[in-house]
Amino acid sequence: MRLATIATARGPRPYMQARSGYVDVGEAAGDERLSALQYVLEAGEPALDAIRPLADQDGREIGPADFAAAVPAPPRILCLGLNYSEHALEGGRAVPTWPDAFVRGSDSVLAPYGDLVKPALTSKFDYEAELGIVIGAGGRYIRAEKALDAIAGFVVLNDASCRDWQRAASQWTAGKNFTGSMPIGPEVVTTDEVDASDLAISSTLNGTVMQSARTSQMLVSVPAAVEFFSSFTRLAPGDVIATGTPGGVGFARTPPVWMEPGDVIEVTVEDIGTIRNRVVAEDGGPDDWRWRPAGSPGGGL
Repeated sequence: MRLATIATARGPRPYMQARSGYVDVGEAAGDERLSALQYVLEAGEPALDAIRPLADQDGREIGPADFAAAVPAPPRILCLGLNYSEHALEGGRAVPTWPDAFVRGSDSVLAPYGDLVKPALTSKFDYEAELGIVIGAGGRYIRAEKALDAIAGFVVLNDASCRDWQRAASQWTAGKNFTGSMPIGPEVVTTDEVDASDLAISSTLNGTVMQSARTSQMLVSVPAAVEFFSSFTRLAPGDVIATGTPGGVGFARTPPVWMEPGDVIEVTVEDIGTIRNRVVAEDGGPDDWRWRPAGSPGGGL
């Protein structure tokens, strides 16, 4: 099944792709508890079994502007860096033998078709096409061969990064956590509908393909990613794992290619969907802000 989160007057609500259009899960199932994606993920198979029959109904058409982030409030976003050999090498790094991991906050998510705000404090705003894993049952010490049992589904995401902030220090947190910098969607596609082991993944900037790879090229596969993160933390329903980006990012190009206001960035993962965002300038960013890395507007602290 495919579950989109739709912005409504009552807040973000899960809608299911049906025979035609989308149906409001809580209304159609007659159970308002199902009107929150987090509840659906926490309830697990009983909730999914209750809403599966809704796929045979006729729903309503939903416009792009109505889509909210597919996982609107993930408890955590656990991220893999340098998970494709080509991406590691293009950045001048050795291919890692141990996963590079970092964390994003939930306020960094963005609607799949929303405006992607280029922060006023960066001049090096980069794109990163990624496959996202949405945790369902979760758990601790999940072996790779059991990983699919812990996963609710998959999403498309863009791990948009402020490279000057990311590279100003040895840790990546700042450059990866600007508010609303990770579009995610358009739907959570459940594991019974898609095999994510070998899917085409790409990014397109203003109609030009920038990245093109397959998820089978990931150094840490989907099952291995679940196993790795569950080694040190209990994966919870609604957690999202971002699985890393392939080569072709903007900072590694000659000359570098940065996202600028007016650009349109698209990320596609085969059988899961496409997210599309227009880049806009931040409105109201301070001109006298102290914290600006070298290379950012007015930077050099």
